[in-house]
Amino acid sequence: MTKKVRLGIIGLGAQGGMYAKLIKDGQVPNMEIGAIVDPDPAKRDKAAAEYPGVPVYEDYATVLASGDVDAVVTCVPHYLHPQMGIDALAAGIHALVEKPAGVYTAQVKELNAFAATKPELTFGIMFNQRNNPLYRKIKEIVDAGEIGAIRRTNWIITTWWRPQGYYDQSAWRATWGGEGGGVLVNQAPHQLDLWQWICGVPKSVYAKVAYGFRRDIAVEDEVTAVVDYGDGATGTFVTAVHDLVGTDRFEILGDKGKIVVDGSKTATVTRLVKDETELSASMDMEDVMKLFMGQANTEDLYTTETIEFESAWGGQHAGVLENFAANILDGTPLLAPGSDGINGVRLANAIHLSSWTGQEVPLDLDEDLYLTELNKRIREEGKFPERQKA
Repeated sequence: MTKKVRLGIIGLGAQGGMYAKLIKDGQVPNMEIGAIVDPDPAKRDKAAAEYPGVPVYEDYATVLASGDVDAVVTCVPHYLHPQMGIDALAAGIHALVEKPAGVYTAQVKELNAFAATKPELTFGIMFNQRNNPLYRKIKEIVDAGEIGAIRRTNWIITTWWRPQGYYDQSAWRATWGGEGGGVLVNQAPHQLDLWQWICGVPKSVYAKVAYGFRRDIAVEDEVTAVVDYGDGATGTFVTAVHDLVGTDRFEILGDKGKIVVDGSKTATVTRLVKDETELSASMDMEDVMKLFMGQANTEDLYTTETIEFESAWGGQHAGVLENFAANILDGTPLLAPGSDGINGVRLANAIHLSSWTGQEVPLDLDEDLYLTELNKRIREEGKFPERQKA
């Protein structure tokens, strides 16, 4: 490959540093580092030492006008993602925003609307879990109707254990004004995206959320949410940061089967031979007793398949970067279009708002009310400026 996309990495923290290393190590064959941006002098010195020959800048506005990059990735605090994405696209630069796309839907809508005026530019989001072969396979199974219409979904994802020292390392961490929330905006956006990407966007949510429950922080550290998809189908989402061992278990029950995912590595897929209601209507009590006693031939009722993929660390991120570059170079469809980023932000907003008001909240939530409630908490912190709608 001769043509490569020159990527500007804005922010050389944990994520930006990982992307730079993946590209340097040749894991993204259609991409090279065009420039690195960071306001911290120490990180700029580190970038110059580790990536000789790569231009290093103090601010992102300069790199957008430099001619050194074809695209940028925004490895910066959440509130900054939408405006940086807009500024890049306005400068004729392709934009890959980190997750989440923003903190509240009004600012993400502004980003999406502006991106829609630049169809010639590529706009993506770093939903690397969409590149997990296991979840891609599960989506194929659900989309193909192999387990029928969804009746219920459940995801318990408590593998986000964080000690108090994690939150104490910086003043903006786990604050309403600096980070915009806790586990929903920092650790769990990938699951909020996958849940809706695979199972569909719910109509409403009711949530019980604990703030500073087991950690000395202002934002949420435990969440239990119940969603309504309509037509009687429901789902639950449970996440927390204080479970040292943690559980990652995702279940999708359909009227023709079931998928159970453990540890984001192994999926057990059960396919019924007929719709469950047909099986229910066709079985008499003798058939039922045989099933309960383990005497029935289950192959007459269902088949079971186990799916497992090994996924190398960093491979999912590298795949999203490669896919993003391929879209720029030859129009390969995006695995994670940037416009999809609003789905997870909207659900997180609805979960927060439900817990703040004690009411079930539609996914088409009152954005003004959400921002009012968010700013109320920012004022109480007294550390950061309040946020504007757009």
